[in-house]
Amino acid sequence: MLDFLTTFAQTQPHKPAVIDHRPGQEPLVITWSELNDRANRLAHVLIALGVRAPDSKVVWCGQNSIGIVVMMNAARKLGVTAVPLNYRLSDDETAYVTDHSDASVVYVDAEFASTFERVRANIPKVETVLVFDGPALNGMESADELMAEASAAEPDIPEGQEPGATMIYTSGTTGKPKGAYRRASAGREQGAALLVHIGYSPDDIYLTTGPLYHSGPGGFLATGLAMGQTVLVQRKFDPEDWLRLVDTYKVTSTFSAPTPIRMVCNLPEDVKKKYDVSSMRRMIANAAPWSFTLKQMYLQYFPAISLFEVYGSTELGVNCVLKPEDQLRKPGSCGQPSPMVEIKLFDDDGNEVLGTGPTNTGELFVKSPSVFNDYYKQHDKFLADQKQGYQTVGDIAYRDDEGFYYICDRKKDMVISGGMNVYPAEIEGVLENHPDIYEAAVFGIPSEEWGELVHAVVVKRPGATLSEADVSAHARTHLASYKVPRSMSWMDELPKTGSGKILKRELRAPFWEGRDSKV
Repeated sequence: MLDFLTTFAQTQPHKPAVIDHRPGQEPLVITWSELNDRANRLAHVLIALGVRAPDSKVVWCGQNSIGIVVMMNAARKLGVTAVPLNYRLSDDETAYVTDHSDASVVYVDAEFASTFERVRANIPKVETVLVFDGPALNGMESADELMAEASAAEPDIPEGQEPGATMIYTSGTTGKPKGAYRRASAGREQGAALLVHIGYSPDDIYLTTGPLYHSGPGGFLATGLAMGQTVLVQRKFDPEDWLRLVDTYKVTSTFSAPTPIRMVCNLPEDVKKKYDVSSMRRMIANAAPWSFTLKQMYLQYFPAISLFEVYGSTELGVNCVLKPEDQLRKPGSCGQPSPMVEIKLFDDDGNEVLGTGPTNTGELFVKSPSVFNDYYKQHDKFLADQKQGYQTVGDIAYRDDEGFYYICDRKKDMVISGGMNVYPAEIEGVLENHPDIYEAAVFGIPSEEWGELVHAVVVKRPGATLSEADVSAHARTHLASYKVPRSMSWMDELPKTGSGKILKRELRAPFWEGRDSKV
């Protein structure tokens, strides 16, 4: 069976496939025919380096670019495992992921090639470092030069070979990253059903909102390509430039964590008025929960029909969908199960939670065709997260009497204060409703009297004058007394992963330093 890229190169060769239009520069546009040629050339380069299915792995690293999209397609065609790497990682983290993945080739944007020069001694399994979009450093190879000499013919793919797999390393907010391995053939039928459920079209124009190494932006871009859409890659997120791209190309679809859209919505009104966003039809909210306040801000500026929220994870795929008509009707909900997804809640004793409402919470477990296949070389952790054939990532949830799910928190983030369970996400949602609070992070800190106390780190909106007493008074209006933060600190910006998740581990660490237990 022909790869979809090969097919589209034949059926719509002149349609734009990928556009990279940076501020103040001429747009780089490659058609479906050109994308196929480049992917084939890179595939032949990889074959010459000994990269072959099914066991070969290739790490790719770089900001959003046409070069990254070319590698995504070349790896899939060859049937090898692509390992996206977060370019924001430290040298130690980069070396750990690269070495743990057993990759033999690294494909890296010239901007980040020096990282691999520094860690070269710590990645002995890597035989070749390919540098694209710029000169190669000593000991590295130029992907651009090798591709220029390579054949553009279709690579020889054995009959019946599966498309390439992906292995995305989880964010590591609670420890060492784990490689979530997923075969490309997993969940195809389910994926098609989800596209129908949301209403995607081959005519959609997709814009990246966030880095492609993250499973959300990268996964939805790959979905757009598989449908024959045109995709735009914004190299690095900038809110006004993002609006420029939406307006210029009449973007209809994207996927976003809350932070980028909060930045867009907080732009001055005179800036936002310069850009037409009426083309947006499918804004997929995910990666971290969008607060109700942020949704209201979004709906004041963007079409009401456009806001979808999905709940899911790198490991479990998309599990729930909250449609536009339910966004304001079901505050706090992440929606109902998406097509072909089964969900069960289990309490700490392993009993299924059958009741409804916020007093009937349980750990959320999922069964679906798109659940990942394993944690690479950490099968014990994969098995530890299973129950009765269902898989979990440790989120705590409840359902209402209409079957809508509500995520309270991650199990590992739960605070137990005076014997009472406290879920930080609930408190964060309340704090972010305060007009002078930009965002907040809540977690437990040690207390000899209570076991843990609820602590909040607050980021004020620019120019706001806000005291601890103001925040406490606001919280007491909306929360039970035991949920109100007992201590508080202030920051100009919360530390986050590249995918927009708050790094609570970094915020918690100073409070728990020197203790054996962190809860």
